[in-house]
Amino acid sequence: MSNQNDEHQGFVLALLVALVLFVLLFVFSIVFTRIGHKASAPAVAAAPVAVVIADDAAQVVVQDGVVKFYFASGKADVADGGSQALAVIVEGVKAGKTAVVSGFHDTTGSQQVNEELSKQRAIAVRDALLALGVQESSVELRKPENTAVAGNPAEARRVEVTLQ
Repeated sequence: MSNQNDEHQGFVLALLVALVLFVLLFVFSIVFTRIGHKASAPAVAAAPVAVVIADDAAQVVVQDGVVKFYFASGKADVADGGSQALAVIVEGVKAGKTAVVSGFHDTTGSQQVNEELSKQRAIAVRDALLALGVQESSVELRKPENTAVAGNPAEARRVEVTLQ
């Protein structure tokens, strides 16, 4: 009979050890999963998918890693909040990348005037980067293949800043 009790106690002890190991593995998996999510979380909150641009107001939007400055018609004034939006670009330049600044314009008015205004807007954004401590050699002003964008004129009057 004592042999049967010893077997029963051994089975219960093995079951208890297995249960404790299962609980420990479960707890560790939760802890490591949460640590992994914190490490992979983006440093900057994602921008909304749909961006509504006011008809004639200066704005700045960060979307999919691209900083987009929108300008009022006929103006080259950088929107409030530009410095904060460019923080992601400044960090990329510190990591050895180049900031590429490209100016677009709408199709209303004179093509020549629009191209010059597009250039002035790109220079204004470049100057904002320089004011944040980015070296001029780390900024490239690039004319996009198609500077004039048809459609919403407010969306066409923009400068995009990317990292390469």
